[in-house]
Amino acid sequence: MSAPTVYDVAERSGVSIATVSRVYRTPDSVRAQTRERVLEAARELGYVPSGSARGLASRTTGVLGLCFPDYSDPDTENEAAATDEDDDHAFMLYSDQIIRGMERAARQHGYALLIAASLKGGPESLVANVAGRVDGFAVLAGTVPTADLEVISRRLPVVMLAGPRGIDHLDHIVVANADGQRALTRHLIEDHGLRRLAFVGGEANSPDAEARFAGFQEACRDAGLPVPDAPAVRATMMTQAEGLRVTDALLDRGGERPQAMLFANDQMAVGALRALERRGVRVPEDIAVTGFDGIPLSRLVRPPLTTVRQPIRQLGAQAVELLVQRLGDSGREPVSLMLPVSVIRRASCGCG
Repeated sequence: MSAPTVYDVAERSGVSIATVSRVYRTPDSVRAQTRERVLEAARELGYVPSGSARGLASRTTGVLGLCFPDYSDPDTENEAAATDEDDDHAFMLYSDQIIRGMERAARQHGYALLIAASLKGGPESLVANVAGRVDGFAVLAGTVPTADLEVISRRLPVVMLAGPRGIDHLDHIVVANADGQRALTRHLIEDHGLRRLAFVGGEANSPDAEARFAGFQEACRDAGLPVPDAPAVRATMMTQAEGLRVTDALLDRGGERPQAMLFANDQMAVGALRALERRGVRVPEDIAVTGFDGIPLSRLVRPPLTTVRQPIRQLGAQAVELLVQRLGDSGREPVSLMLPVSVIRRASCGCG
């Protein structure tokens, strides 16, 4: 059975070939109703939007892809630009580390890496930018709608990174988010005797942040502490600026101040350290602060941040390994891996 073409999509959706092309190249130039009709036709047909995709069954591109949302953190970028040290590595964030891991592993296997990290034009544009130009790609959970991944995965190997698998036949890699947060929370409770704990989460649709909150709940339950139904406060984006904002919001509520603030990632925790310093709140004497991820910046802030280190580069490298294995044997059983994490105890919780 031959792969569907742009002509098939145009015929099914009742538009010109040029309109189909514009839907994928410049989606904003096409009326929303028409755009959705074209995308629906493409999904039904299993169309991969690239001329090169028609030959994927018989030849390879030598390229692997990575799709993720570009939630850049301006505060970190400014720090990197202003630092006196020539140490870009110190300001690498979560996505940077994944890219580094994928790039190195891809090169070892003779592949180049193509990155799509723009939210402009929506998730369909991410797929259009990558799927037709690569032999296989990795995608961070929540970046591309499940329906679109279903279509693409019929013709290309796809590895899901983080979050739930979503599609049973896809390879999937996640880190032990709940285990790590549970261990960190127990450390605060058992080793430091802290009882009033406030977990700061991300949006409810962030699978990793929600898994970390579940680990926090479990540790509270095991210790006989009140178990909250939701995080004390949620950030809209998990950046330093949001960490600063939600810290102020939490403390401005009044009432008894928490003894510890546990953030769903390091970037927010770094922002919190700034907010607390500005308010004259000492860390860890007045409030302990913890993060999650183990980005290099976490060890440079003052006080150094207690966190859960996840093997971010290994996550990227393992994605390449699974893609290469799938390209060599498309019929193998899907793999779901959980990578271990470790608690890093530093001064922000009273250790070190």
